[in-house]
Amino acid sequence: MEPAAAIDAIVRELRSEPSIRALFLGGSYGAGLEDAYSDIDFVMVASDDVAALWKKAVGRTGKIVLWWDRQVRPSLINAITWDWLRTDVVILKPDQMAGHAKDSLKVLFDHDGIFATLPESLPPTGPDPKRARYQFEEFIRILGLLPLALGREEYLNGVLGVFLLRNLLVDLMIAETGAPHRGGVLHLNRLITGEQKQVLISLPLPAPERQALIDAHLLYAEAYLPRARRLARLWGVEWPAEFEAATWERLAATLAIRPPGSAD
Repeated sequence: MEPAAAIDAIVRELRSEPSIRALFLGGSYGAGLEDAYSDIDFVMVASDDVAALWKKAVGRTGKIVLWWDRQVRPSLINAITWDWLRTDVVILKPDQMAGHAKDSLKVLFDHDGIFATLPESLPPTGPDPKRARYQFEEFIRILGLLPLALGREEYLNGVLGVFLLRNLLVDLMIAETGAPHRGGVLHLNRLITGEQKQVLISLPLPAPERQALIDAHLLYAEAYLPRARRLARLWGVEWPAEFEAATWERLAATLAIRPPGSAD
């Protein structure tokens, strides 16, 4: 079923349910950024447990082959149908809409006029210092595990470590741009700059070989650490300098490698 038809089918199923007070499109559809590959994100306002009603409505769009009711609060349910139509819904109580704004939602039905009470947009959110510090430390920690992978000749694990470093670099680049909402991480082209993309393209995806892994770890460190230090200064986040220094000392002692850019 095509997305527009699926949305119509869900709305027809739920509009007259008294416990469901409003249904909106969120995510890419709510922001007007959807494309042929987008999933359909819904935001529902309901006064009761409506998971069974939601499953019945999604079932109108096709045979459900994946159903994840995450049992969190607010409720989050992910579903995929036989033809790979992907739907997500966040189910909120009427007093839980404070984190939403008009520019990120499209009204499907709204019995209580909730949409009119929302702000036009939300103020930009600043960086999360705690999360930033964790990510800085995690990059250094993974870098410091290189002697373990090489010492055990666990070269496949070493390759996995490089992918973890790469993911942290991507997260850092998204934070660097400070971009407004342009879709989720699967819309990476919207979230990073051309310069950042070229950096990622230039970085190796190493073979499971000793020297290739050493070279890759050093190149990712060279790409990540200066950017991370700059953001730490900009955000007022204390840089884990002692942890970094101890890590480079261990790498020098075990593998005779030094920080990128340091004098030989």
